[in-house]
Amino acid sequence: MFVRKKKNSSGSTSVQIIQKVQGKYSVIKTLGSSKEEEKIDHLFSQAQEAIPRLFNQITLFDDPPYLPRVDELSNDDIRIIGPELVFGKIFNHIGFGQIPDQLFKDLVISRITHPGSKLQLSEYLRENNRQEISADNIYYFLDKLNSKYKHQVEDISFAYTRKLLNGKIGIVFYDMTTIYFESSQPDELRMTGFSKDGKHQHPQIFLGLLVGRNGYPIGYDIFEGNIYEGHTLIPILEKFEKRFKFEKPIVVADAGLLSTENISTLTKRGYTFILGARIKNEANTIKKQIEKISFTDVHITKLHKPDKTILYVSYSSSRAKKDKANRERGLKRLEKSLKAGRLTKSNINNRGYNKYLKMEGELSIQIDYTKFESDCKWDGLKGYITNTRLKGKQVIDNYNNLWKIEKAFRISKTDLKIRPIYHRLKERIEAHICISFVSYVLFKDLERILLQTSNISINKAIKAINKMYEIIVPLPGDRFRSIKLKNNETQKQIIDLIDANY
Repeated sequence: MFVRKKKNSSGSTSVQIIQKVQGKYSVIKTLGSSKEEEKIDHLFSQAQEAIPRLFNQITLFDDPPYLPRVDELSNDDIRIIGPELVFGKIFNHIGFGQIPDQLFKDLVISRITHPGSKLQLSEYLRENNRQEISADNIYYFLDKLNSKYKHQVEDISFAYTRKLLNGKIGIVFYDMTTIYFESSQPDELRMTGFSKDGKHQHPQIFLGLLVGRNGYPIGYDIFEGNIYEGHTLIPILEKFEKRFKFEKPIVVADAGLLSTENISTLTKRGYTFILGARIKNEANTIKKQIEKISFTDVHITKLHKPDKTILYVSYSSSRAKKDKANRERGLKRLEKSLKAGRLTKSNINNRGYNKYLKMEGELSIQIDYTKFESDCKWDGLKGYITNTRLKGKQVIDNYNNLWKIEKAFRISKTDLKIRPIYHRLKERIEAHICISFVSYVLFKDLERILLQTSNISINKAIKAINKMYEIIVPLPGDRFRSIKLKNNETQKQIIDLIDANY
């Protein structure tokens, strides 16, 4: 049983509940028709709500039930129900059920369980007898999604995160990533720039994500692809502080957001912060102090800077081994390129290990081994700038939680397949990001429950959820009965957890 929108010759659209029995479709109920899109959406929602009642009416008098033989059933009589049973319940529990469009829910859940194109979503919905909706209708919905729901999405997400954090947002973590497009034509939003995905030739956008403790999402924003990422921190903080009226939290961000301008602005506006530091770029007076220190493993040194911030420097022997290995690997690549004659004057810059290149005369490019060897004194050292009153270990522990936002980006790029983006229109790009954000909220919440109470990984859970089925059994008189197939142990454990927590 599913909902169909049928175009009429008059130009109106009828909303009907359709039943498929033994390969044939029949109209169970027509909710009405209209030429107005909002009225059609309202009728569509009514139809979705009516389906469960019709299920009950149809199966109420099946005593004794007629059940066909197994070999009388076809693949058309089987549909996947796990995504709706699990993620549909999480979706409603968090509060996204306040958004009335069923299609929004379908787009969000399918981004987790069946990430792919909007055309694939149309096919998925049709194959599972849920609704008949074309890819064109999905794209039309995307055109208005961001303007209608983004504000509400952020309100719901923030309220839920604050609830999980017992009502207090004391610390926030901010980071950015790039999302590239499979298109060669840039515009005012999609621009080429430094790509964290290594796709420098592709147009891209920047995605900024703000989360609370444990990676619980607060909000996001997108920026043009050639922006300097340091210019995005203050606008996002101001935006969400104004929106949600929370007390100024400690702001944690990596070295990419470190700039004199950002530090000055954060200080003037009353924020406390923890930022990753590039100690090699510090003033000579600070670097000379660091060079005089005899570091031991897990050693933390506190230095006072002229701008009244504090620089903590820590040393780790395991980090030192990794830094040394990376430098040596970079040197070998340079030596190989130099020997092959692939290096030119344009390669002499401060990008990565190109900093070890130098010019001898006007034509000869050489490797500066002295500079390479002198860099060994920085192996194993990591800096953190703060204006908080936290101890060095507390500063470092809080900064190290940035990996959770990095994990959020990794989830979005791999599990939710947020990239590459194939959309061209700004409205659809924004809608794609909005859907992916809500999908991450659901993904994160299921992961939270699994980590607390089971040994099931999130990826294993999703595979199990996608294998929860029910059979639609045709009955005499154009009726049918739905029968859920028995869950295996993993599936049963997941359903028990969902029932207990939501």
